[in-house]
Amino acid sequence: MIPLFTAQPSVKNMEDATSSNPQSLGFTDKLKSWLSWSWTYICAVWFAMVLTMIYVLRSPLKLQDTLTSASVFLNTLTPKFYVALTGTSSLISGLILIFEWWYFRKYGTSFIEQVSVSHLRPLLGGVESSSTTGLFSSVNGDAEPRPSVSECKVWRNPLNLFRGAEYSRYTWVTGKEPLTYYDMNLSAQDHQTFFTGDTQQIKAEDTVMQKAWRERNPQARIRAAYQAIEMNHECAAAYVLLAEEEATTITEAERLFKQALRSAGKDINLLVYIKRRLAMCARKLGRIKEAVKMMRDLMKEFPLLGMLNIHENLLEALLELQAYADVQAVLAKYDDISLPKSATICYTSALLKARAVSEKFSPEAASRRGLSTAEMNAVEAIHRAVEFNPHVPKYLLEMKSLILPPEHILKRGDSEAVAYAFFHLQHWKRAEGALNLLHCTWEGTFRIIPYPLEKGHLFYPYPGCTETADRELLPTFHEVSVYPKKELPFFILFTAGLCSFTAMLAMLTHQFPELMGVFVKAFFSTLFTPLGFFADKMESFMPSSFWHQLTRI
Repeated sequence: MIPLFTAQPSVKNMEDATSSNPQSLGFTDKLKSWLSWSWTYICAVWFAMVLTMIYVLRSPLKLQDTLTSASVFLNTLTPKFYVALTGTSSLISGLILIFEWWYFRKYGTSFIEQVSVSHLRPLLGGVESSSTTGLFSSVNGDAEPRPSVSECKVWRNPLNLFRGAEYSRYTWVTGKEPLTYYDMNLSAQDHQTFFTGDTQQIKAEDTVMQKAWRERNPQARIRAAYQAIEMNHECAAAYVLLAEEEATTITEAERLFKQALRSAGKDINLLVYIKRRLAMCARKLGRIKEAVKMMRDLMKEFPLLGMLNIHENLLEALLELQAYADVQAVLAKYDDISLPKSATICYTSALLKARAVSEKFSPEAASRRGLSTAEMNAVEAIHRAVEFNPHVPKYLLEMKSLILPPEHILKRGDSEAVAYAFFHLQHWKRAEGALNLLHCTWEGTFRIIPYPLEKGHLFYPYPGCTETADRELLPTFHEVSVYPKKELPFFILFTAGLCSFTAMLAMLTHQFPELMGVFVKAFFSTLFTPLGFFADKMESFMPSSFWHQLTRI
């Protein structure tokens, strides 16, 4: 591995360190903070006082006689009772362990811990840890609220596949559904808004198409599209639906999109969507230059529709042509600090810089002589890309298997990583040595990012909502990549240890009952020896009249 470079402390970090002002807290807040801090110590003192009173009142309460009776009763119990007791404890803890593990795999947290934090902590006067706010602080040092799932914006995948010609063929071959219902429902909402939302006068075929996009059954959607065409042979939205879902080949989809284009009229939404899909058809059919021209014309004709990310389609087509100078020109326009980033922007920039040095790059030589300026720029570009989306390298390096990309992606999430790697892995392989450079340097990014992710290095701190949203977007047979890697909760480890320990006790008690009886007596004798020593010291230290007066009280 190449020696990695640590981030230099900035003025931003020094200002953040002094930003908290304790004088800003009011008297009430200080009082609550002091009570919360002293609660633990008050409980400890109260517990010590209770133990002391029990010891003092042992004679009136006849504790010695009670303990003697209990020991006689326990001695009469057979080893079978202890086997049953430890076996039952092992079974119960094992069931709790299985449930905790299932809950952690499904929701990413411990059920017991979640219940404790949600219900018990407020009753005990606990307050939220300040680290929650710090985890989602902005790069400017301003605290931001923790983003919820609804605040994790889901974007339309710019290179989404065709349902009939690509997604359905995957289902026919594997028997697996590559799209989730949540993802398809988002697409239905997009189509309703995009194709029928701005219509001033709703026609009969438009009403049919509105219902068609909402249909869950693909065959019902296709039947509704044909019904709309019967009402109006110029219904462009119906041809779009047939091209997306009924066409089983890209050639057939292209023919239907051309028919839709002739019927689109002046509807800007339909024109942009159809022309983009026609350009994607040309790209898939190998007419790359034609696809590039169509995308450039579309971006020139509708320059205000940058939110549709047509430039990402253009970047992928230019990389296929190996027109790296044109790729750099597109990046110069869209890789701007004021514009939103994406994995395509960041990783394509890293690819261009890595390509310039990767052919002659050697980790051993770089370790001896250090990195050149060009190599350092390439490594920094890789670190920047990995910080934006840390899930991508495992797909590019083929450490995780790829699946078909979803129709919607979450930026910086696993869904975006799948979509990027699905289309761009071939471009990284074409640049000789680029994947080797990525393999040697990508993990160094995590030494630069502050942990536990309280601040970002070049971007905002990594959002904590990506895992939940990605599980909704990606199919269940795909193992969602999680960052940062979550450690096993304490209660899973505790129940695992308890289950193993009690099972071992049950087995040993069953096999060696007499030996285990001797061991248990020796264990408890050793355990209570310090208590007896402490009680003797107290009796010798305090006068006997004092204990007598306490007993009378």
